[in-house]
Amino acid sequence: MHIRAAAIVCAVRPHGETGAVVRLLTGDYGMIASYVAGARGRQLRPVVIPGNAVEAELNQRSEAQLPFARLELTASRGPWLSEPLPAAAIGWVTALTAAALPERQPYPSLYLALSALLDAICHAPSARGWSEALLGYELLLLRELGYGGDDDRPPPADWPATLAALDRIGILLERYPLADRRGDVMAARAMLRERLARIEA
Repeated sequence: MHIRAAAIVCAVRPHGETGAVVRLLTGDYGMIASYVAGARGRQLRPVVIPGNAVEAELNQRSEAQLPFARLELTASRGPWLSEPLPAAAIGWVTALTAAALPERQPYPSLYLALSALLDAICHAPSARGWSEALLGYELLLLRELGYGGDDDRPPPADWPATLAALDRIGILLERYPLADRRGDVMAARAMLRERLARIEA
């Protein structure tokens, strides 16, 4: 296998002394776990951050081994990770995507939606500007995985209704795509929900 594709870093797990297993979401090939040599070194550490957009070159010699990946940064989310709300939102949506999507099944609409959502989180003036996109992404993920989901979204100006909708969708996410691995992943959502509640007034 030889693939070159735009991708979003969704999860990073240390492996060996300096490497990492990185889960990448691509538009045409879906979620691909790959080994990145030197991922925890000075040069690549800023690249393998969940939420970052990268150009990935993946090579796999046999089905029995993980592909080896070379990554080139195309858009960094690093500057927003020092802000509590954007950091929590980026952490949640990438963790959700990595945990819910199966390997190597393409979901081009989810790839495009996640790209747009991450851009909105980083560039909207406040959480009110990206909350509708967050709801839309969670609902799209539920539908793409075959779990349905009510698309009756409140207007962005109705902040209490937006928070209530997030709570309803959270129950569906915990019950269905995250049923077997909800602990750490839903903890990321709980942190985001807590921070969003602080701007309710």
